Amino acid sequence: MEYTLIQAEVSGRLGIITINRPESRNALNQVVLDEIAHALEAFAADEQVGTVVFTGAGGKSFIAGADINQLVRKTMLDGLAPKMQQLYDAIEEYEKPTIAAINGFALGGGLELAMACDIRIAAEGSRFALPETSLGIIPGAGGTQRLSRLVGKGRAVELILTGRLVEAAEAESIGLVTDVVPAAELMEKVSATAETILAKGPLAVRMAKLVVRHGFETDQRTGLLLERLAQSLLYTSEDKAEGTSAFLEKRPANYQGK
Repeated sequence: MEYTLIQAEVSGRLGIITINRPESRNALNQVVLDEIAHALEAFAADEQVGTVVFTGAGGKSFIAGADINQLVRKTMLDGLAPKMQQLYDAIEEYEKPTIAAINGFALGGGLELAMACDIRIAAEGSRFALPETSLGIIPGAGGTQRLSRLVGKGRAVELILTGRLVEAAEAESIGLVTDVVPAAELMEKVSATAETILAKGPLAVRMAKLVVRHGFETDQRTGLLLERLAQSLLYTSEDKAEGTSAFLEKRPANYQGK
């Protein structure tokens, strides 16, 4: 597929999806969503790609939310079958680790995409908000749920009701992002984080994502059961044999699934 509003490239073991609409602050329309979905499928099938990174073109905005020109035409039926929410669910459940490289404004659907990723790393000067209530709607791509799980219900309600802008330092302090770095160092930090993850056992990384995500949505007893079952599976894996042997032999592990 030839992309028109995103760029999809492979750099080393990173599959990088860049929203490429700088003239509209990388606002999301249906074409962008469709192209992201296609790129994710391509990266899932590409054995060279170990981690997927999302970022925005132009250096001013990560993603400034949904395209208002399309939003004004939304109907009740669109709300009942939200394509953006479905895409973000797929990102959250994606088999490979995902990182949001936030290089500017992350607003509305842009922040919701970032929250669907496993890790969020922001450049200094980035700003965050869910301003949907000022448009007479609410965050509808997972924002009401993922924000509360990241920063707590009380803080999430305040941010959604006021729609206020959050500076990068505050975003880090409340747990909305995991790291804040100088803008010139953003992709270096993202690459280093990805390489750290990719050096681990690939099956363990996959199981950890599953257990944390599904365990968080249930009671602790059920979560601990998921943890035991995942660990039992890992104990039988070639990854576990290689990882423990490498540690005892004082050498880097050579995981076959990498």
